[in-house]
Amino acid sequence: MVIPKEVKNILTELKKAGFEAYIVGGCVRDFLVGVEPNDWDVTTNAKPEEIQKVFPDSFYENNFLTVGVQTDIGIVEVTTYRLEAEYSDKRHPDTLQYAKTLEEDLARRDFTVNAMAMNEKKEITDLFEGKEDLKKKIIRAVGNPDERFSEDALRMLRAVRLATVLNFEIEPETATAIKKHSQWLAKVSQERIRDEFVKTIMADRAADGVELLRQMDLLKFIVPELLENYGVGQNKHHIYDCYQHALKALEYTAKKKFNMQVRLAALLHDVGKPRVKVGDGKESTFYNHEVVGAKMAYTILDRLKFSKKDIEKIVKLIKYHMFYYNVDEVSESSVRRLVKNMGPENMEELLQLREADRIGSGVPKAEPYKLRHLKYIIEKVSKDPISVKMLKVDGKSVMDVLKIEPGPKIGQILDVLLGYVLDDPKKNTKVLLEKEILALGAIDDKKLKELAGKSKEEKSEVQTEQDESTKKKYWVK
Repeated sequence: MVIPKEVKNILTELKKAGFEAYIVGGCVRDFLVGVEPNDWDVTTNAKPEEIQKVFPDSFYENNFLTVGVQTDIGIVEVTTYRLEAEYSDKRHPDTLQYAKTLEEDLARRDFTVNAMAMNEKKEITDLFEGKEDLKKKIIRAVGNPDERFSEDALRMLRAVRLATVLNFEIEPETATAIKKHSQWLAKVSQERIRDEFVKTIMADRAADGVELLRQMDLLKFIVPELLENYGVGQNKHHIYDCYQHALKALEYTAKKKFNMQVRLAALLHDVGKPRVKVGDGKESTFYNHEVVGAKMAYTILDRLKFSKKDIEKIVKLIKYHMFYYNVDEVSESSVRRLVKNMGPENMEELLQLREADRIGSGVPKAEPYKLRHLKYIIEKVSKDPISVKMLKVDGKSVMDVLKIEPGPKIGQILDVLLGYVLDDPKKNTKVLLEKEILALGAIDDKKLKELAGKSKEEKSEVQTEQDESTKKKYWVK
């Protein structure tokens, strides 16, 4: 691993000006485990105005003693050594004070693996056995965990997120403190909770992360509705209870690297089941759970301040995830209605959710033949139909140009025009086609009928060729 020259330059320039400077925090942790840091943070005993003198192009627009230094690799945050006083809102320090030493600054940080500093020679300052905890693969609070979480309740979520992303365990005393003070999370803004929750959901071990949130008594302050699913048995179509099913579905989406919307839809797609369950055992039913679940998902996502765009897509995925499809049983028109309701741009995610739902039910195959066949039908009905509907003119245009009444001649002319356009798509303009309408109107009915017949044969050939290509793509007959 190499420290970027831009970061080294910041350390060098601060030292030239007579100050101490170290790389600090999560980027040191990532560096030590061989993961390329997403961003780099520097700590120094220089005050913000002194940092700005060293870096004139920097900016200082916050109350946290942090100066943003512009570099070729992006913004590097340079923060003055600091101490933090009371946290009456469990999130933000009431006052910030300058610390005199690096040791004081590191002591106020959240977890030992984040409380290490590194100089330009890669020499590590490790006062709280962070390197040892990296080896042991544990997340442990710096000093007294009760005090750390009292200072910033969001740290409890961060502990779960780090354990999930790094595949670590939370050290027992730290875990006990989280469960003891979990109610403090209620004081944290929904936006900050959402951001940490999404980072957990987007981890490779997303399902383990959600389960850890439950074990730490934190899930009830994020998605309490999901806890209603815990221990709720399902019918003969499932081998897991509702909660386990949701985690298995989420696990599949993480394994497949699906996007955030699909992952959240997988986690919440059956959230409405406990509220509509009738009966018990193998014959229990959950009628209309997708509609109830979609409404609940809207409430959950809106409460967590997700964007309207994300909410709309996730709710729609949940609402339509129970679509029925069996080869030879469902018509193309019903598939068209599904595509219309979902939107063509959302169909891929809907099928991904169906795959996750299947795996979460305990079946071995995510994509059986009938699902592949459905993909073929969706692509088939989503394409522009090779029909007179694609023409820039219609039956009314023919009647207006030729001044004639409705009759078979109109359909014949449109069929011939379609043949022209299939030969040369550039002809599909209103001006050119209206000229062709005049020419076709002048020929006798027998000749027109022959031309229309040839055009239909050509259309059929094109449709067959296109359809065979789509079938091969999905390995269907």
